[in-house]
Amino acid sequence: MPTFDERESAFEAKFTHDAEMQFKAEARRNKLLGLWAAGLMGKSGDDALQYAREVIKSDFEEAGDDDVYRKIAGDLGSLATEATIREKMVSLMAEAKSQLMNEF
Repeated sequence: MPTFDERESAFEAKFTHDAEMQFKAEARRNKLLGLWAAGLMGKSGDDALQYAREVIKSDFEEAGDDDVYRKIAGDLGSLATEATIREKMVSLMAEAKSQLMNEF
């Protein structure tokens, strides 16, 4: 039977792993979102990748997704509604998590 210390270490390791995976999923989602938005703005190639990097960086302004939403919404203007952007954020998070799971 595992001791309390062993269980505590296991929970800490799982928490660390889960937090790391969440961070990677959010970064991947932001890249995918940036590429999607870049396409709507007519950007491609290196310009699209550079824009995706800007979206990833925007996520470090505050906790949560609102900073990313504001970046995308501000840049897209009338090209996408709030509902469209938020739905895309949700669907791309699922896609990002799926991609990460398939890499392991």
